[in-house]
Amino acid sequence: MLIMRATDQAMAEAANRDFEEILNEMGAYNESMIDAGVLVAGEGLAEPEEGAVVDFSTDSPQVTDGPYGDTEKLFNGFWIIQTSSREEAIEWARRAPLGPGTKLEVRRVQEVEDFADYADNEYLQKEAEWRQRLGTG
Repeated sequence: MLIMRATDQAMAEAANRDFEEILNEMGAYNESMIDAGVLVAGEGLAEPEEGAVVDFSTDSPQVTDGPYGDTEKLFNGFWIIQTSSREEAIEWARRAPLGPGTKLEVRRVQEVEDFADYADNEYLQKEAEWRQRLGTG
């Protein structure tokens, strides 16, 4: 998973660019991943003002409306890609059409095989059925 985060500087620079140009750059990047057969999913996220955080630090979960937290800690969008290695995922991240102040965190999405020691767990067994029902497995 490629997780996109941007600083205030990156957000200001993006706001000063032609949005259609940004769409075209992102579209070409996404198309290159589709053509290579690595893109599974990807989405940009709405502004943090539309969001909320549910914090489970207290007995009763606390809800905070957006905006919340430092800009560079906010999650602005993501791609889920399927590659043969961590290095290949990093190479795709390096190709993203992003500017200064933007970071992509590369994280592996866990698979059922990562929980082999718990193979008899009821919910791990159900997960295969759920994925099939959802068309994701």
